Amino acid sequence: MERPKISRRDFNKTAAMAAASLALSAGPAVRNVLGANDRVGIGLIGAGGMGQADLRDFLRTGQVDCVAIADPYEPHLDDAAVMTLGKAKTYKDFRRVLEHKDIDAVIIATPDHWHAIPMIAACEAGKDVYQEKPLSHTLFEGRKMVEAAAKYKRVVQVGTQQRSGEHFQKAVELVRSGTIGKVTLAETWIHGNQYPEGIENPPDSDPPPWFDWDWWLGPAPKRPYNRNRGIYNFRWFWDYSGGILTDWGTHLMDVVHWAMGVDAPKTIVATGGKYVLEDDRETPDTLEVLYEYPASAVSGKEFLARFSNRVANEHGPDSHSYGIQFYGTDGTLFIDRSGYTLWPEASRLGPERFTSGNVIKGGGSAQHYPHVLNFLDCLKSRQKPNSDVETMHRSTSAGLLGVIAFKLRRKLAWDAQQEQFPSDAEANQLLTKEYRKPWIVA
Repeated sequence: MERPKISRRDFNKTAAMAAASLALSAGPAVRNVLGANDRVGIGLIGAGGMGQADLRDFLRTGQVDCVAIADPYEPHLDDAAVMTLGKAKTYKDFRRVLEHKDIDAVIIATPDHWHAIPMIAACEAGKDVYQEKPLSHTLFEGRKMVEAAAKYKRVVQVGTQQRSGEHFQKAVELVRSGTIGKVTLAETWIHGNQYPEGIENPPDSDPPPWFDWDWWLGPAPKRPYNRNRGIYNFRWFWDYSGGILTDWGTHLMDVVHWAMGVDAPKTIVATGGKYVLEDDRETPDTLEVLYEYPASAVSGKEFLARFSNRVANEHGPDSHSYGIQFYGTDGTLFIDRSGYTLWPEASRLGPERFTSGNVIKGGGSAQHYPHVLNFLDCLKSRQKPNSDVETMHRSTSAGLLGVIAFKLRRKLAWDAQQEQFPSDAEANQLLTKEYRKPWIVA
């Protein structure tokens, strides 16, 4: 098997593998507060596409030094190291990154099933964390991550960068101010078309020599190597992700929570299936999730929210392949990363009725880079970042609850305070998962 073309390596071949225990030599629970002009030492755990994108914007600020990088997939490790001009130490084991005393914060951009363990370990080691979304792979993990951040007084920013986008902030304020009236439905969707082959059906094989498959699996069940299960395509398998519902769904439902002033639904129902794609993915090619929310802090009224995903047809409302739309008594508001549009409800306009002059539009704005800057500012101020861990646990939970409802194929009631399905032992079992030793979240 030919190795992917990679850039110059700076791989530390003398790095020893860690002992089986997750126990770390933790630094102080609370590190010294950084001064306004101090440079920030960072580490990168997970150096794939999103990890490299994160690292690029961190380096762009001119405020950081990347000290160390960890990834069991050597081509990604090498490419990320080149971004640091070979200055960063490189490892397979993320724990070696956490041992560096000159690292103040880490970026965690691993596959979803590897989010909780290094994040909790980073908090224990006295590091602040920029954690890619979704926050967690299960509800149980998410709560433990929130508890770790609080216990060790860590700043944790989750990569729901839309919260740092100026046009998202303006659009959310339009909803919260009552400009579109009382919202009865918030619709979210993300569509594409991979018909008919999808990700195809490659056979199991030996992993390439530059990929430590067993390490990549980590806490997930032991499986034969298959190229569809690793790197990007991991999202289509339940062992490693909640599919597009927890991937893009976290971004989209987070805007609903933010705009409506809610943090959890009270009921969830999901349906769909793998109807037409002819590949080996486990997640559905067509999915609909309907959430019933309690009274909104914005309108004081209950409302519905919907998440819709297709991967065999990309046509969405008004030809948008993805987005968020709020339907209010006085207007409709659409938002995506390129901008927003508010259409007034014609029946509410009176004699002037509807004209193009009534439409309110706003263009897009930067999101990821301001999100990184917000995190770095909060490292020094110790203030809560735009996407703090508790809030993002709630937003991530919406997608995770949808996954559970889809797997059980029935309507579920949710107690957000207790984080339990009342009197539903079968559903409550799916709030966590089995871990492959020695990797445990307890």
